[in-house]
Amino acid sequence: MFVTVLLCLFADLKPRGVVVNMIPNMAAQLLFMCVRHADYLNDGAKLKSLMNAIISGVKKVITDHQADFELLSFWLSNMYHMLNCLKQYSGEEEFMKQNSPRQNKNCLQNFDLSEHRQIFSDLAIRIYHQFISVMEKTLVPMIVPGMLEHESLQGISSMKPTGFRKRSNSIYEDQEIYTISSLLQQLSLYHITMSQHGMEEGLVRQAVKQTFFLVGAATLNNILLRKDMCSCRKGMQIRCNISYLEEWLKEKDLVQGTSAMETLKPLCQAAWLLQVNKTTDDDAKEIVEQCSELNTVQIVKILNSYTPIDDFEKRVAPSFVRKVQGLLQDREGGSSQLMLDTQYRFQVTFPFTPSSQALELLQLPSSLRLGFLTRI
Repeated sequence: MFVTVLLCLFADLKPRGVVVNMIPNMAAQLLFMCVRHADYLNDGAKLKSLMNAIISGVKKVITDHQADFELLSFWLSNMYHMLNCLKQYSGEEEFMKQNSPRQNKNCLQNFDLSEHRQIFSDLAIRIYHQFISVMEKTLVPMIVPGMLEHESLQGISSMKPTGFRKRSNSIYEDQEIYTISSLLQQLSLYHITMSQHGMEEGLVRQAVKQTFFLVGAATLNNILLRKDMCSCRKGMQIRCNISYLEEWLKEKDLVQGTSAMETLKPLCQAAWLLQVNKTTDDDAKEIVEQCSELNTVQIVKILNSYTPIDDFEKRVAPSFVRKVQGLLQDREGGSSQLMLDTQYRFQVTFPFTPSSQALELLQLPSSLRLGFLTRI
């Protein structure tokens, strides 16, 4: 029986059909009910075999579909839910506080599976990193064109610094033109998919924070490397695009609890630095105070790269740059690296989130062809 169930879930189940035909995380609940059945039978050998088969089956699926975002999203959500089920029905008092009386009756009776929780946690972490990598691979080609090169501010094209016009128009020649809208649409697609798979909200927020970090880091790195991106107008455009990202977070109700905007602080400060006056002693002091998320190397690089786009502006005087450097010497510690590490990963966590779903009320769709299963 267990073999048939596992074959159905790992070989036949397609995430696209899940949304229409199944409640979110039903795969995890069905797997846990099989575990509970083995516990009910007090069959240690069967339980061990089942747990190993579940873990091996999930590993094989994610290995065979390493670049399939939907499938990774589906199994990440379900492995997190499986981990929660192993806690919620463990019989341990700390995990039973929000259970209904009926849920408490469904707790495991004969076996302690606490060691398996770590295995499922490690598996979920593995899926999460693979899941993030797939998202990033799609986002990377969009970030620089969407955040920096596409001119979202009206009239900016005619105000490019002389000598940069051809370059900034031809970097992505013969490739798809990405805009800030392209980036937002891709983020929305990710969010919709995660939501459809019933991914726990805290995990969604962690994934969004990681993608926002990539957007901010990749954009800032390009500002630091390209003089044609260091102008007042470009700073205005970046600030405008950051506001679009913030608005997207608000629309998805993701502002609270994600720290996503915190990851954009270095980029926000770089955009501000491109727009402010850079002449007087007071200007220098303000720059040092306001650019707390940028290190000395980055601030000096932006100041030296600043390129006026019209006759009303001037390049930053070397004496002003030295003045800022002098003030920055009082800063303690901090990084001296010019570039941000776009491969950096925030640590993912899986806080316990109990489900109100009553296992005995779970309805299996006929499309799963599991009519031979009976409740006990």
